[in-house]
Amino acid sequence: MASVKLEDCSQTLELNVNIKDEEEEEKIGKYVSQGDHVETFSTSREQQQVDHRAKRSHHCPHCEESFSVLSKLKIHLQLHTGENLYSCTDCGKSFSQLGHLKTHEHIHTGEKPYSCSDCVKCFTTSKELKLHQRTHTGEKPYSCSYCGKSFSQLCNLKQHERIHTGEKPYSCSDCGASFSQLGHLKIHERIHTGEKLYFCSDCGKSFSQLGTLKLHERIHTGEKPYSCSDCVKCFKTSIELIVHQRTHTGEKPYFCSDCGASFSHLGNLKKHERIHTGEKPYSCSDCVKCFTTSTELRLHQRTHTGEMPYSCTYCGKSFSQLGTLKTHERIHTGEKPYSCSDCGKSFSQLGTLKTHERIHRGEKPYFCSDCGKSFSQLGTLKTHERIHRGEKPYSCSDCGNNFSQLVNLERHQGKHKEENPYH
Repeated sequence: MASVKLEDCSQTLELNVNIKDEEEEEKIGKYVSQGDHVETFSTSREQQQVDHRAKRSHHCPHCEESFSVLSKLKIHLQLHTGENLYSCTDCGKSFSQLGHLKTHEHIHTGEKPYSCSDCVKCFTTSKELKLHQRTHTGEKPYSCSYCGKSFSQLCNLKQHERIHTGEKPYSCSDCGASFSQLGHLKIHERIHTGEKLYFCSDCGKSFSQLGTLKLHERIHTGEKPYSCSDCVKCFKTSIELIVHQRTHTGEKPYFCSDCGASFSHLGNLKKHERIHTGEKPYSCSDCVKCFTTSTELRLHQRTHTGEMPYSCTYCGKSFSQLGTLKTHERIHTGEKPYSCSDCGKSFSQLGTLKTHERIHRGEKPYFCSDCGKSFSQLGTLKTHERIHRGEKPYSCSDCGNNFSQLVNLERHQGKHKEENPYH
């Protein structure tokens, strides 16, 4: 029986290990000493070797690890003692194992002794090379126990499994937000620090994430690497392509929990939900009006600024909204894209078609508060209400007569023309 002592500051680790002479290991059928008891072996050579190795197992007094070789136990003990025997002469970093120091020194020397036989890439460690070679072989030895997806690296599997477990071990010390990956936490922390490491060489704009910079640069290059297989459209990002493809597939994966309406965009669902909640988070700084979407606010603000960025190519008239310009241009083109399914009549505006369809349905949603008469159009109600108020806003420039309806004025003016055709 031999005793090995390892000094570590205030404590001494005494390990009792069974060490036998090398020559005794070669002897078969001899005696093996176990304290005061002596046992004689008459079994096979293989069985004796197995039994002998079991007797020579070296146990760590701090944990449940055991080792067949004493030197490995000594290395393992350094994990508990914190002892780092090997130091780097370049940076001073210390290591518990000589092999780890040698691997570290490659950082300073730039040495990459392990080369891939399939391509020109070289690596610092054999482990890095082994992982790389899986890109050529397609080997994915790590499988997810939840969904069966396979990975080439164990760390990628561990990250993936957090999708299923919901585990988010990395927390932000500023706001408490938690993340499943350390890299995501590091990126998030830049929100608090204001750090923006990535700069656009074209316009100087800075970004906290490299991926965001890459997307931004496509504005300058015009690059649209993601193309739709169903049509000729191309997109800057894969997300834009996925959303676009739903126009072909009809997929609407987002559902309103209040009314069941479905949407192809998550953003559209969020906007829709404000109908139910009544939320209007966008307020005008010039007046008290609030709006459901930022687009509605931006359009409204043009009533204050007088901005009309959309101009008609036919007559030059300007408009604050693109939709209003498109509707106006139909006056020049004669386009009437909206057709009535009952009578085939066509209209330039969708709203006009909707109003027309009430004729076929007999629908009259607008009621006069004075006499109770109902109308299919709001404009017709407004005209009718002038009868009760005695309002006559349309005046004849020839005789001064006033009329409650424009059509009546035009009919009246026709009589003047008949009386004085050359006037």
